[in-house]
Formats: sequence, C-alpha cells, structure tokens
Amino acid sequence: MKTLNLSLALFLVFNLFSNAQDLDLELFASGLNRPVNLKHAGDDRLFVAEQDGLIKIINADGTVNSVPFLNISGRIDSSGNEQGLLGLAFHPDYANNGYFFVNYINDTEDTVVARFSRSSSNPSLADPNSELIILTIPQPFSNHNAGEMHFGPNGHLYIATGDGGSGGDPQNNSQNLGNLLGKLLRINVDNATVTNPYVIPSDNPFVGNSAAMDEIWAYGLRNPWKFSFDTSNADLWIGDVGQNAREEINLTVSTDNIGGINYGWRCYEGNNIFNTTVGCPNGNTLTFPVAEYSHSGGRCSITGGYRYRGTEYPSLEGLYFFADICTQEIGYLRFDNGNWSSTFENFSGSIAAFGEDVNGELYACSLGGNISKLIDNDTLGLNDFDQNSISLYPNPTIDELNIDFQSYKSASINTILIYDMQGKVIASIDRTAEEIQKINTSDFTNGIYLLKLMSVNGDQLIYKFVIH
Repeated sequence: MKTLNLSLALFLVFNLFSNAQDLDLELFASGLNRPVNLKHAGDDRLFVAEQDGLIKIINADGTVNSVPFLNISGRIDSSGNEQGLLGLAFHPDYANNGYFFVNYINDTEDTVVARFSRSSSNPSLADPNSELIILTIPQPFSNHNAGEMHFGPNGHLYIATGDGGSGGDPQNNSQNLGNLLGKLLRINVDNATVTNPYVIPSDNPFVGNSAAMDEIWAYGLRNPWKFSFDTSNADLWIGDVGQNAREEINLTVSTDNIGGINYGWRCYEGNNIFNTTVGCPNGNTLTFPVAEYSHSGGRCSITGGYRYRGTEYPSLEGLYFFADICTQEIGYLRFDNGNWSSTFENFSGSIAAFGEDVNGELYACSLGGNISKLIDNDTLGLNDFDQNSISLYPNPTIDELNIDFQSYKSASINTILIYDMQGKVIASIDRTAEEIQKINTSDFTNGIYLLKLMSVNGDQLIYKFVIH
C-alpha cells in the first residue's frame, strides 16, 4: 500500500498551490454531439446536455449509455448557433424526488425553463412525459440566450438570461428591471405545480418594487453563458460574453451576495464605457468585473467555468478556470497579492462548457464531442498515492460524508482520523464492516479537512474533503 504522511499532505495542500501549472486535458468520453452543459446528480455519473435536445449519461469509467437519459429534440429549436438545449440542473434532493430542470429554446424561439422527473422504474432514464413548464421568456432575437442554471446554497434555482440578442442591446433590456432579459433570476421551485410553478423568495432584492420584476436577483449582464457557485464558500462567478472588445469575469463573494447587483452592461463592456447615453446609473453603483481580457489574438467569447475544489490536484486548489471558444485556450485566475491574475494555455477543441463531478474534479466539453478531464501534469495529487479506488462523497458535504470501500482490495484499514488544516485531530473513528461507511459531519464547521485512513500495519491513505 502506498502511503503519505500528514506533514507531506499538508505541504502539498498549502505549498504546491504556488507552483506553476502544466495543465492538460485527459480524454474521458467521446462521441457526443455538441455538448454544452455537464452536471452531476450527487453520484459518480455525469449528465451531459447536447444542444440538439438529448441528455446522456457518462458513467464513472467514461462509457456513455447508448440510450439517452432524456430526448426532447422534438420540442426545441436548435437551428441557430445559440439555440437548442442549453441548461441542466438537478434538484438538491434529486436522490429522493427525482426532479431535474432544463433550459431550452422552443419552436417559437423563446426560452423555456421546465422540470422533468426521473423514471420511477429506471434511474438511468427520465420520463419525457413529466414536463412541467416553470417559466417562459419571450426572446426578441435568436442570439444571447445564456441558459445556465444552478441551485444555489440556499436551495433556490438561479437562471441566467441574455440581453435578448442582436448587438449592443438595442432595446436596453439589461438595465431595464421591467423584464427578465440580461439578468440572473432566482426562484423557489420546491413545490412546483401547474398552477403555481414557482414562488418568489421573500428576500429577492426587488420584491415590493412595482417597477421591477420580482424574479430578478442581479442585472446588467449581456450574455452570461456560464456561471457557477464555489462549492467551498458559495461565491458566485459569472463569465459574461462581451460585445466587440472585452470579455469579463464577475465575482460576488458570498458575504456580499445579497442580490440587486448591477454588473453594468450595456453602459460598460468590462471596465470600458460602451453606451452611456440612456438609462445608466452612476458608475459608483455598479459592480465591475474582477478580471477581463481583450479580443487580442483572436479571442472573442468567454466560457465561464468553476473554481477548482477537487482532491486530486492540490496545486490547482482555488484556481478559477474558464476558456475562450475562439482561440481554444483555457485560462485560469489566481489570487496574488490582493489581485486576480490570469494565465492562458493553448488547447484544441472549442470548449463550450466546464463541468464539476461529485468530488470537485473538473471536465471540459468540446463542441466536437469530447469530454476531457482537467489535470495538472506537474502535480502529485493526494489521491495519486492510492491505487485502490476508495472514494468520498458528497464532497463538498454538509451533514454526512460517505467513505466508499466497495472497490478497495484490502480489509486492513481499522481507523479513520479527521484533521483540520492546522493538523489537529478532531475525530477518531473505528472502521466498520460496512462497504460504505457514513461519517456524521453535522458538528463540523465549514472548511477544508484531511481524512486519514490507517491500517493495522501502520500504512496510511489521506484524502481532502470540504464541509460547506
């Protein structure tokens, strides 16, 4: 058994982060058709949404199920480059209720957000007849449909909408609180019915404002093609596609994420003035991007991604990954000396989406049909010492952590130790005979922890997990 002592593990977590990265894409699955969204449902599978209306399941070994999880190709318009099936989000209680949500452009070229249900007899299939329309948004033009969706840390569904399209936001939708275009929406869909498909959260910022739509959480966005929540601290990251000159990355830290933020479009493109002739507030009231880049070298359209919170590559910890679909580059932001600095690396394949698996590892979706895992060739990861396929899930977790020993070839582990990041033992647990041992984490504070598995002969395996 390969081992790693705790002092070395702490060194890897805290010190390898500062090393330069040698990023690579490791092919994980292939043969997809224009994959534009990738999510997990709380287990080791990945669900990929194809733009023409299919959702397919990728298993943990990279194989793709031959029968789609869902096929709604007959209900959507995928004739335009920015139309089709665009978004996918699984309800936080999907394991029990089987609900998931999609965002697509219908045959009248409008945005539809709908709920579907998992088949009651086969967990690898959805019921195509279970559709419940949650929200329909008229689209004045065919482009700038955004479409990304995530359930936030509060359990509400967040939906990104573009400014309605054309160029330059000719209708000034993004600054207009009277419509849902160019916005980030936030709704409660827990008890959706045909007559009452969603509820407005009472703490949405414009509730009670007769001049604003209650669904709006944030505004001033052009085409927020992808956004994500940091699973470690609930920070909100938005990659907003620019007009002619600048691509931008917006960050709202969780402590400030109280809604009502104006990100500035069409008044500003990135940090530069774009059109301030009508309806622009004082610039002091706007939230400007934490990072931006110009259209130099052929760059033209950002694909927002995720902040790395996985366990396999500690040197990537905390980096925010994104891509430019035109130059086929992957970029990452690193926080240095109070500022975010960006680095770009060249790859092949037009990356239209990133995805995060249940353990926080990241994947890139190429429009050519490949799903690749993001790896760092220069980093020795914590789990590189373990060749016996022990896995932890969910990771990040809240109240309970599962240690899956099913593929582990030895029965020698007898003790489980949990350390905080100062190296203090905060829990010592005896190994049970269960193949999946459950650890109660409800009394732990939010943060990063190390889990040490010890064998009877003194060998050790160490993993990182996050409480959120």
